[in-house]
Parts: sequence; structure tokens; C-alpha cells
Amino acid sequence: MPVISDLKVGDDWHVLVNVEGGLRMRAIFDEIWRRAKPYLNTRQNDIHTEISVRFAEMLLEKEGGDENVVMPAIILHDVGWIKVPEEEQNKGFGPEIQSPSVVKNHELEGVQIAKGILEAVDYNEEKIALILEIIEGHDSRKEADSINESIVKDADKLWRFSREGFTIDCNRFNLKPMERVKKKDLDIDSIFFTESAKQIARKEIQVRLKESKHS
Repeated sequence: MPVISDLKVGDDWHVLVNVEGGLRMRAIFDEIWRRAKPYLNTRQNDIHTEISVRFAEMLLEKEGGDENVVMPAIILHDVGWIKVPEEEQNKGFGPEIQSPSVVKNHELEGVQIAKGILEAVDYNEEKIALILEIIEGHDSRKEADSINESIVKDADKLWRFSREGFTIDCNRFNLKPMERVKKKDLDIDSIFFTESAKQIARKEIQVRLKESKHS
């Protein structure tokens, strides 16, 4: 299985092959992505979401789950950050959460934006309810009530282990690579729900450590 770093970041994420080589995206996911992009223009959420989508594809392949819930949820999970003032955003994510209210605010704002996008593309109402429930607690709720929620939460966190995510977070929080890996939000055994995510994270972090030695 390739590490996520072997994949190139770009606008055409929706035509990437998954780890088995098959195309998994449907036109409706592409349209949801197109409508979500204007809301991802903060906190480097466009890059974050793109990479999280790829991880979600990997986890769907390994763990099962309903891609018709998982894919819209992972595409839309962070759209609410656009409503949080940029000077407040760093208080709601990263190695040390300073403001749980900021975390919850972006989730609730995200639910409203996601609802509008999903209704605009005439998405299935039952699926919308499941998607919005995941978005509403994707950071603040510490448990996962379904395999779909587990995959979304794990894909979201796996971003931290990707080359782009690891580098961005080191720069954003002024941390050296060896300082970054010791933070509790990279504690693989405690932050992930699925075994597949743990396996991916272990492989990714070894690559990051090797890269840091040559940088």
C-alpha cells in the first residue's frame, strides 16, 4: 500500500485512483466538492480536505462503510471554519486546544453550510441527516457511533501524518519535527478508531521522521 505522500496534491483529486486502482468518485461528489471549495479558502482547508478525502477512500476500501455518507461528510466537515475569524481559528485546533467553543462553533456553522449544499444537489434526505450528525461532532464528540463516523474522524486526523499536514503544522505551531511527533494529537493508539488508520499513520510517521533527517 503506498503512503499518501506518493500522491500529488492538485485540483483533480476526484479522478485519483484508490489503493486498489479503481475510480471511486461519482459525479455527485465532484459537484459537492465544487460547491464546498469557496468555503475551504481559510486555514489551508482546501489542502487538508483534499488529503482527508484520499485517506477516507483508503479507509472505505479497508473498513467498509457507506461512501454515500462518508464522502460528502469528509468533503464538507470543515466548511464551517470560514465563519470563524482567522485570529480565533488557532484556538480550536492543533496540538493544544485552547477554546472548545471555537471547535463547536465551526462544527455548527459547518452543519448549516453543508445542509445548504446537500439540499442544493438534491441529496438523499436520510443520508443528509447522517452526514450532518457526523459533521456536528467530528471534532468535539470523542466517540464514534458508526463505522461511517469512525472513518470520517480517522481520515480527518490522518491529515496530520501526511507530508503536507505535518509540514504545515510544524510551521503553523513553530515546532521542530521531533517536537511535533511527541504531541498528544499524534498519539496513534489513542486518537484513531480503526486499525487501518493506525496502520496508515504508523507508516506515514516513519516516512516523516526519515524525511526530517534529510531536511
